[in-house]
Amino acid sequence: MSEQSIRVTRDERGVATVTLNRPDVHNAFDDALIGTLTETLQALGADPSVRLVVLAAEGKSFSAGADLNWMKRMAGFSREDNYRDSLGLAGLMHTLDTLAQPVIARVQGAAIGGGVGLVACSDIAVASDSAVFALSEVRLGLTPAVISPYVVRAIGERQARRYFVSAERFDVQKALQLGLVHEVVPAAALTGRIDELVQAMLRNGPQAMRAAKELTRDVSAARIDAALREETARRIADIRAGDEGREGVSAFLEKRRPRWADG
Repeated sequence: MSEQSIRVTRDERGVATVTLNRPDVHNAFDDALIGTLTETLQALGADPSVRLVVLAAEGKSFSAGADLNWMKRMAGFSREDNYRDSLGLAGLMHTLDTLAQPVIARVQGAAIGGGVGLVACSDIAVASDSAVFALSEVRLGLTPAVISPYVVRAIGERQARRYFVSAERFDVQKALQLGLVHEVVPAAALTGRIDELVQAMLRNGPQAMRAAKELTRDVSAARIDAALREETARRIADIRAGDEGREGVSAFLEKRRPRWADG
């Protein structure tokens, strides 16, 4: 795999764009791409200067899922080899899902199989009106096992049952209805809408966004009880007493921009 199969750019605002760059194979996954993308995301996640990550792709498709040549090689793998190989993809999805910074998926075309997993693991997904989606693993006698926790969380068990077993394609309006994507825009407006979102989010406290992302994950399945009330009170007290919280409140009261909004 070429070193350029994943392209990373960063700007002075702290926005990192990670672009899948295998348009000739519709940005399909193989073990090398999975490893490189995982390492790239881990490095960005550990970098405090990175405030936002945009996940994008070159060409007609966002990601067509598994690469054909990779699938041919996997056909000869033992059960243990398949297990180790699958752990790599599971690690990628976990890394993307738990990345410290907010992730915006820029979905310009087809997202199939593991490509749907990438969308489901992102915090915000904006799609072109020409995007299409499918969870087509059962057509190959397989299941979307590794991506299933993230897809089920995104679209719900009832809808996942349908699309996991039917393997039917669905259009972007159905993806919006299901909750897989948050917004649909004309193809020509996709870049502009992503830029608007990025600019709006750069007005937010960087540490507050990280904390809010973690908060959402931690409370989503928690029981609302005394322990959760105490935990959420602790979290807001910590952030109020921190430098960023104090600066944000002071800026609001003084009717000025907070320091982070000035870059």
